[in-house]
This record gives sequence, C-alpha cells and structure tokens, in this order.
Amino acid sequence: MVKEIVVEPVTRLEGHGGLRIVLGDDGKVKDAQFNITSTRFFEKFCEGRYAEHVPRITPRICGICPIPHHLTPTKAVEDAWGVEIPEPARKLRILLQNAKQYSSHVLHFYALAAPDFLLGPFADPALRNVVHVINKMPDVGAMALKMMDFGQKLCAEIGGKSVHPISAIVGGMKKPMDEDARDKFLKQVGEQIEFTKKTVEIGLKVVEDYWDVVANVAVVPTYYLGMTKNGVHDIYEGDIRIVTPNGEKKDFDIHKYLDVLGEHIPEHSYATHMYYKPAGYPDGIYRANCLAMINAADKMATPLADEALKAFRDKTGPISHHTFAYHWARLIETVEAIEIIATLLKDPDVVNPDCKTLDVEPREGNGVGVTEAPRGLLLYNIWSDAAGICKKLNLLVATNHNIAGIEKTLMHTAKQVFEDKALDGLKLPDPWIK
Repeated sequence: MVKEIVVEPVTRLEGHGGLRIVLGDDGKVKDAQFNITSTRFFEKFCEGRYAEHVPRITPRICGICPIPHHLTPTKAVEDAWGVEIPEPARKLRILLQNAKQYSSHVLHFYALAAPDFLLGPFADPALRNVVHVINKMPDVGAMALKMMDFGQKLCAEIGGKSVHPISAIVGGMKKPMDEDARDKFLKQVGEQIEFTKKTVEIGLKVVEDYWDVVANVAVVPTYYLGMTKNGVHDIYEGDIRIVTPNGEKKDFDIHKYLDVLGEHIPEHSYATHMYYKPAGYPDGIYRANCLAMINAADKMATPLADEALKAFRDKTGPISHHTFAYHWARLIETVEAIEIIATLLKDPDVVNPDCKTLDVEPREGNGVGVTEAPRGLLLYNIWSDAAGICKKLNLLVATNHNIAGIEKTLMHTAKQVFEDKALDGLKLPDPWIK
C-alpha cells in the first residue's frame, strides 16, 4: 500500500508551499516533493508600466522580504538607464537592507527554529511554538521581541513603512534619516549588540546539544549560489558566486547570469528547478540562502561576524553541506547585520540630504539588479523602451533558487529516516523546556 506523508503549509516562501513524501509497500521512499506556488506572474503585472513604478509593485510579492523586492528593481532600472546614485543614498539603502536582514533572521531563529530545538523535535506540536517558548523563557522572549521591534522600526523609519517600503527611487532615496530618529536608534544599538551576542550563545549551545544530528542528518553535497564583493560577504552589491560541492569558488558578473543559471521543469513538478548551467541538470543543483552565502564568502564584512565565521569553519570545515547548519549561518549573518547597522548609524551620510540625483533620464535599456534577500539571492532583469516603459521583466527569487536543492535534500533525508532509520541511533539532548 502506497503511503503519502503531507506537511502543508511548511512556510510562505514568496508563495504557498508543502512537502509530500511517497512511501511504497516496502517502506522505500518513492518520491519526495516540495510543492510551491510560483510568483512569476508578477513579471506580467509589470509589463506596460513605467519602469520606475516597478519597485512600488514588486514588494507585494513577499511580506518577509519586501525591502529587497523594493531595492533590487530600483537598482535594475538604474542599471538600465545608466544612473549613478549619491553615496549617502547607497549607505541609506545598505542600512535599510541590513535592518530587514536583522529583524528577519531574529524572527526566523526565535519563532520558527527555536521551538523545535528547545522543546525537542518529538514534543507535542501544540506546545512547539513561539508562544510557549515565551511563556517558559520570558526573559529570552522579551529580548527576542525587542530585537525584532528594533529592526522593524528601523525599516519603517528609513523605508517609510516596515512592510512594502516606498523610499527608494530611481536616482537614490526620497529623503535622509531624521537626525532625532537616528539618535534614538543609536542609543539602542549597544543593547542590540548585547542581545545579538546572547542569541549567538543560545544558538551555539543548541548546535553543541544537537551536533550528532547536525553532523549526520541531511548532509547533502550540492552547489551553492551566493553573492560577494571582492570575496567579502555582502547582501547589497557584488558578483554572483558559485561554490562547487568540493568548495571551489567561481565569480560571475551579474549581467552574465543567463550563462550561469539554468531552468528545468521536471515531469513531477510544475515549478522551475534552477541549476548551475556548466554542470548541467541535475548534477548542478544548487542551494541558496544563508548557508550558501557563508560558503561563498572568503570573509565576513565586520569583525565579530568574521570571528563567528572562523569558529563555524573550525567546526564544519571550509565548506558546510550540513542542512541544519543553516541556523548557525543565519546567526553569523545576524551579527554582521547589527555591526553594519551600528557603523552606519554613526555615519553622517545617513542624515545627509544629498541622497538623490536629478540626473535621471528614461531610455531604452536592459538592466540587472541583485541583492541577497533573507532567504536567498534576488535578481531582477528589466527591459525598458525609450519612453521608460517596462517591456519585459525577469525575476529570480529565493523560491526559484531553492526548490531543486530542497527536493534533493528532502529525498536524501527521507531515505535516511524511513529506510536507513538513521535517527534511531542518534543522541538527542534533553529538552530545555517542557
């Protein structure tokens, strides 16, 4: 008798997704799917509209990463029209991007990851949620809420709104930060750094407690897709970097993405599977997101984060294929985000009114913009006509990048669990809370 195991929804990754595992009569895994609703229809929404209006439409794609979906198309239009923005605008955008990175990563760690680890994976699902964690660990819960609140309010201050921002325009930013607001956030940043250090301590304790699981379950060699600037971790600008399963790193200009990334729709799925073109499909299946970014980076951009990266590699090796290490990688990126926030809040350029240029002229062009969203690389390619109307738009979002890698990981892990009974001999820690 064929048995299906369905988990739906898993999360909302720029769409609605669920897992489907099919077991045969012999207990063998016959199929493993990650089903997701694609968002490619937004490409059609934008055709025929003014190109500078696209960054106001696309943030509606995702409630988790609307800021990357605001900044990335703005960069693409600027690239198409040959627009250079002032340095204060660039710094404001980097500050906005890292505020979102900070709040999103903290939300993921405490609301999505922590309940499973703190209560244990076999705890009652009715208790395995963030509300129960806050009730049992009120000090940690209060800290987590303060961290998320800081990040979201900083996003709102710079972006105009915390979700679906409006502040980036072709040519820069509408306005600088208000000095009083900057001072208010600057007074809080020291506490936020301490909160982040405490979060890393909690995360490292979880890693040590679950190391038997991390090291043995869902360890799946793949390619990785990230972005670096001269080899340094960067979520706002840089080159596309591909990391091979053995750790070799290859850089590509963002405008050459069609030579690097391929699309394939397998028979069992209606969703696009992305792969590294030179390796072919399925050999070139890659994963994106924070572990991919950590694997891609030679170093982090800030000192505390770089120390955290070195500790990570001391434990996992120069390249990590450990799926559960995504949680650790996310914490390293959180450290970098708050360090960048602290630095930029002290920079007078973020309150400099010279944050936009009037030297903007619509023209026929083809531009590419890339940023690293909290869930993976985000790429916009826009074509405009002489009147500045969007003729065509190509989006590659985190969901597109991750589907094939998730399915490969899911199949491997399902076989470990149902066929090899790999969990039976693993050491699991006692739950932190009941």
